[in-house]
Amino acid sequence: MIEIGDTIVSRDLLNKAFVCDLEACKGACCVQGDSGAPLEDEERAILDKEYDAIKPYLLDEGRKAIDRQGSSVIDSDGDLGTPLVEEGACAYAIFENGKALCGIEKAWKVGATAFRKPVSCHLYPVRVSSYSSFKAVNYHRWKICDPACQLGARLEVPVYVFLKDALIRRFGPEWYHELEQVHAHLLEGKR
Repeated sequence: MIEIGDTIVSRDLLNKAFVCDLEACKGACCVQGDSGAPLEDEERAILDKEYDAIKPYLLDEGRKAIDRQGSSVIDSDGDLGTPLVEEGACAYAIFENGKALCGIEKAWKVGATAFRKPVSCHLYPVRVSSYSSFKAVNYHRWKICDPACQLGARLEVPVYVFLKDALIRRFGPEWYHELEQVHAHLLEGKR
């Protein structure tokens, strides 16, 4: 484990490889699972405020699910997350060319909203758990992401490099720079 500021970071972010392979997985992370995407408390207010801008980029069944459940829900574990449609996909998921994508991110790409997507989605396969005195930053292994692990290994891209923008969004550029320095130091130690 690596300590940076108020975070404890798993070395898996440095040692494991990962590059999303949408051609192989078809965006399964937006469709599979028992709950929607985890949300930060402030993201609930953002989704409520930005919903009208995002709504045109969603599928009919997603809009209906959000109209019924709200822009966010409390799941069976008591955690805040995105609602699901009856078939189990995230209500914000859209499908293009046989792949699940994020309707929020589509709205962001065209400038309809300043909110890119939930930070938990942007950070995946990293999960952040908050404790009283620190945040744990861990690599989450999910079988549906095996193609991403294989592609990352072929391209020799560590998890933290693949997630640079997301990690900077969540923790800031100084935090990310310190993580880069730790990795460089560890690589020097191996020589």
